[in-house]
Amino acid sequence: MSVLRRPRVGHIEFLNCLPIYWGLMRSGTLADVDLTKAPPDVLNDKLVAGELDVAPISLVEFLRHADELLVLKDIAVTSDGPVLSVNLVHKRPLAELSGCRVALGSTSRTGVLLAQLLLAERYGVRPEYVRGEPDLDVLLADADAAVVIGDVALRAMYEGDHDGLTVTDLGSAWKDWTGLPMVFAVWAARRDYATANPGLVKDVHQAFLRSTALARTELDAVVESAVRWEPFDKAILARYYQALEFDLSDRKVAGLREFARRAAAAGAVPALPAGGPTFFADA
Repeated sequence: MSVLRRPRVGHIEFLNCLPIYWGLMRSGTLADVDLTKAPPDVLNDKLVAGELDVAPISLVEFLRHADELLVLKDIAVTSDGPVLSVNLVHKRPLAELSGCRVALGSTSRTGVLLAQLLLAERYGVRPEYVRGEPDLDVLLADADAAVVIGDVALRAMYEGDHDGLTVTDLGSAWKDWTGLPMVFAVWAARRDYATANPGLVKDVHQAFLRSTALARTELDAVVESAVRWEPFDKAILARYYQALEFDLSDRKVAGLREFARRAAAAGAVPALPAGGPTFFADA
């Protein structure tokens, strides 16, 4: 007799997803899932490898593996303007970066490609790209600019000696460029797992929707909890969580499709089907 196992679910261990984790704790959902907390690049790889059943995945990695995955509706990491934690930090103006070294933090996939598209298409520059660990000082030691995400990017926005540095918020840059919101990550289920276990995927999906709604109603408590352990004050965290959005509205899907179109035209990802991404409920 086979024993039903808990769904293997991923959670981004950055501050950006703390509200969702708060909601999962408050709703009691954590008892019903086998949760893996990790940086986004690790979760990307685990979901694609079949080591997780449901997880957030960077938009770029979803586009590269869209035939294996189903998007969960109404939940994503998005912004409609500033996101504060996906940044291009640079020593000289963006239009002057041709031939310069631009360091790409290893935890970022979507932020990295967004920066590359922005520099190539909007500013017409062709830098030399190098990969590095997500430490801003290390990345900038031998480069004129660096792409960082998550807590490292948030610290770059608000902390440290910024003498001679400019921080370009890539959520704002995308909105200024296209007029659309930016989708940085989606929640997805493996297509094979969802086919075999639709009820469990539905339960996980609903749990995430409840957790985000609960976190929004208790945002002050989320901030109070985070400020005890994180090197940011209440005002910074409150602004951050107001800037972040977790919905996937029709307008956000339009932003997703526009990013996918530009990324495919650049040869970075396969083109999406004409109907767009396949959602779990549509499968």
